[in-house]
Amino acid sequence: MRILYVEDNPELRETIAMLMEAPGRSIVSCASAEEALAHDGDQGPFDLVMTDVSLPGMSGPELCRTLLARHGHQRFVLCSGYHLEDELAGCGAQVQLLHKPFDIGALEDLLASAQAQLQSAAS
Repeated sequence: MRILYVEDNPELRETIAMLMEAPGRSIVSCASAEEALAHDGDQGPFDLVMTDVSLPGMSGPELCRTLLARHGHQRFVLCSGYHLEDELAGCGAQVQLLHKPFDIGALEDLLASAQAQLQSAAS
């Protein structure tokens, strides 16, 4: 599973990217939505895009909408300390919200579920 992870806080980006590492997963980390779009253009589409909601420049939800328009089938996880369910209502079932602060177990459950769905779709 190829994961694109977007977080503007360098320490958090490094730590969460390290926690997401597991067999069968490759993680590309970046600091902005604009950088994520460049990675998507060069290496995309990714199987899962996990992004902070509040980013400098383009926001996480804007990134999500842009990539959905490009590919339509990607899965997204938006990370936020705010309740954004109403804002995400029109984004579709492939967009999930992960509330900050989240624990490692919740992150791993989410990633394992996404990985299992990808594997079953491929077989």
